[in-house]
Amino acid sequence: MLTSNGYVLDEERLGVLQVVPEPERSERDVLRARLMRDGYLYLTGLLDAAVVEQFREYYFRLTGAATDRASYRKVLFEEIVPGPEYAAFCAQPALKDWFEWFLGGEPFLHRRKIIRQTAPGENGIGTATQAHYDLVYLREGSDQVLSAWIPLGDCPVSRGGLAYLEGSHHRVLADEAAGRLKRPAASMTADLPALATEYDANWLVANYAAGDVVIHTAHTIHAALDNVSTEMRLSTDIRYQRADDAVDARWQHHWHDRDGL
Repeated sequence: MLTSNGYVLDEERLGVLQVVPEPERSERDVLRARLMRDGYLYLTGLLDAAVVEQFREYYFRLTGAATDRASYRKVLFEEIVPGPEYAAFCAQPALKDWFEWFLGGEPFLHRRKIIRQTAPGENGIGTATQAHYDLVYLREGSDQVLSAWIPLGDCPVSRGGLAYLEGSHHRVLADEAAGRLKRPAASMTADLPALATEYDANWLVANYAAGDVVIHTAHTIHAALDNVSTEMRLSTDIRYQRADDAVDARWQHHWHDRDGL
């Protein structure tokens, strides 16, 4: 049984996130067409799993000494987020070079990069990332910005990985173009089952492994599942775009959970 913010997902509204086949991964035009069709690219093993695990160990080495919420926040927002280790991880050649190749130009990495941690058993409204699409938070720049969701360590479904609403970007694109979805910078809903019914679509899930990356468009609706495992769920989401496209200036500061975005 899968849940998100305590809501039980309907098994008849579940599907599997499709991995990009190996023969397609070197075909840029094919990948671009696939991204337009599906709204995401699930790239298994894009990163060196050892590099991912090293960063996970670094993160928990620093946060493990935090004895309360205030101490944890201090370490996270004053040491890890602005630190050179995180910057290097997010701009490692396996990521930056891939985006340069895929975008066909100089890539630009937004400084605001987010790390999300969910402990086993955490649930209830506001625990897991609620359903949203990224454009509502990035309206002052290009709508061609791409997000990379990276599990920091293995993240099976039970650990609370990301779920994508199948084909949702097509409706969002149409509604945005028609001016029907000028939403504020806020999540759509925590009720994933109701949203699946409204869109007549399935939530796509996967058992992610260290080294996997999912690239998604700014119009693709996604959300997180609850962590019902016995291990900590850790992930980061970062955003790349072409450097010569309009950039949302609000995203050029280090992330803080009270930054208003």
